Amino acid sequence: MLRSAFLILLLSLLTLTTYGQERYPGLDTLKQEVLALQADVDNIHLNLEKSKSKFQRGILVATLGYTVTIAGGLMLGRENDELGQGLLIAGGVTGVVGTYMLVDAFKFLGRTRRRP
Repeated sequence: MLRSAFLILLLSLLTLTTYGQERYPGLDTLKQEVLALQADVDNIHLNLEKSKSKFQRGILVATLGYTVTIAGGLMLGRENDELGQGLLIAGGVTGVVGTYMLVDAFKFLGRTRRRP
C-alpha cells in the first residue's frame, strides 16, 4: 500500500514538472514574431530616411532648374537673347533631372524586406 502510494506520488510529481515546463508553449514563437516585426519597423524607418533625403535633393534640383528656366525666359527678346536661350535649355534639363529625382525617391517606400 505504501509502495503504490509512493508510486502515485512520484508519477504525479513528474507530471507536474512536465506541465510546469510547458506553461507557455508559444513563447519562443512569440519572441521570434516580435523580433521579426521589429526588423520590419527598422527597415521601414531606413527606407523612409532614404526616401526623405532623395526627395529633398530632388526638390532642390528641380526648383533650381525651373528658376533658371524662368530667368532664361525673362531674358528672351532682349539684348541677352542667346544667354536666355541657353538658360532655358539648361534650366529645363536641370528641372527634368530634379523631377526624375523626386519620382525616384518614392521607390524606397514600396520596398519591403525579402522573405525566403
